[in-house]
Parts: sequence; C-alpha cells; structure tokens
Amino acid sequence: MSNPREDILQTTSSLMEKQGYHGTGLNEIVRESGAPKGSLYHYFPDGKEQIASEAVLESGRLTAERIRAELAAIADPATAVHDFVLAIAHHVEASRFAAGGPLTAVAMETATKSERINAACREAYADIETAFREKLLASGRSQAQAMGLAICITAAIEGGILLSRTFHSGDPLRAVATQLRALLSIGE
Repeated sequence: MSNPREDILQTTSSLMEKQGYHGTGLNEIVRESGAPKGSLYHYFPDGKEQIASEAVLESGRLTAERIRAELAAIADPATAVHDFVLAIAHHVEASRFAAGGPLTAVAMETATKSERINAACREAYADIETAFREKLLASGRSQAQAMGLAICITAAIEGGILLSRTFHSGDPLRAVATQLRALLSIGE
C-alpha cells in the first residue's frame, strides 16, 4: 500500500517524464497524486527542487533494479542488453513517445540550474551504470572494460530515447540495440 510521500514521488516522476521539470508544477503534482497539499510540504519542506531530486533518485534506483532483473534473465550480456533496449523501444512507442524515463528530461533541463537536482541525476546515472557494469563483470569483462562499456550503454540508451521521442519512432532505439549487441559481442 502506498503512502502520500510515495504517491507524490511517483506522480512527480511520471509528470517529469512526460513534460520535464519546468513543465511540472506543484499544484499539478498535488492534484494528480491525490495527496493533501499539506503532505507536500510535510514530506518535502524544501519544495519542488527537493521533490524532483528525490523523484530522480527513486527513478534511478527503480530503473537499476529493473535492469538487474531483466539482464539476469539472459546469460549472454550482448543479448540481454539488446533485448532490454528493444523493450524500452516498445515502451516508448506504446506511450505515444511520452515515456522513456524522467531522468533524461530532468538532467538536460537542470544540469546548470540546480546543483541539488544535478547531483541526484549523477547518482541515478551511476546506479544505472553500476547495474550494467555488474552484468559485464559477471560475464568475465575486466573492471576497466565493464566500466567503459556501462557508460557507453547508458549514453547510447539515453540518446536513443531522446531520438525516438523526437522522431516519434522506436527505430533509433532499435538501432542502438543492434549496435550495442555487436559491440558487446566483440571480445567475448
């Protein structure tokens, strides 16, 4: 069972995924979450910046958990990453190009505007990269290879999401999936 704090964070994450940080207002968060307005300031006394930071951190944590779970289902990391990216393409298309994770939009909008939110974005990306790195390490890659490839995978997926949403097509993400599979197959 959820509580008002969780409802606020989930709603904020969903709204920022669709319309970014600046397009998401506190009144809209209250209305969409169904939480009493007093809960907003009780749980998040620092306001919108705190809510956004915590929503980004939670989104990063949940994304990393999902990555670990989905990659664990397939032994070969090249195939696992390929299939994971194809699932993202399907998700972005099914949302009519409104979805793809709040992290991309928030990171771009706030990189130089809010140190607090930027720090949360860095931590969320680090969690995501760690999930990919763990899979690569488990398959026998060196620490240096796994780290570099995890950054590459994360960057390629984020770029693929941006292009897929921009062009209203899952094709950029499908191309990313194909290229990542080829890259990860080298040296196995």
